Amino acid sequence: MRTGMRYHAGGEDHRRESHFLEACFLCRRPLGFNRDIFMYRGNTPFCSKECRQEQIEFDEAQEKSWRISSSSASASSSAPLADKTTASGKKNVRTDTVAVA
Repeated sequence: MRTGMRYHAGGEDHRRESHFLEACFLCRRPLGFNRDIFMYRGNTPFCSKECRQEQIEFDEAQEKSWRISSSSASASSSAPLADKTTASGKKNVRTDTVAVA
């Protein structure tokens, strides 16, 4: 036995970590018992096609929202570097550094 390694023989104090296939990711309904398990994105189990579809739609909406916010943020940061005249008649000149990838 290496130093620092510990082995637990069991007992009442032992807290068992739940296995990822024990419950539906969305509704927490128990899985197994000779029923189908519907997987999504690797290790995400669902009890039904409906639960899986709900998660897919949620993920797609989040990704779309992220893309929109990301593109609007990049659009505002890549505004033209032209001279602009303010309401007082003075010109504002942008002197920012722009990096293009």
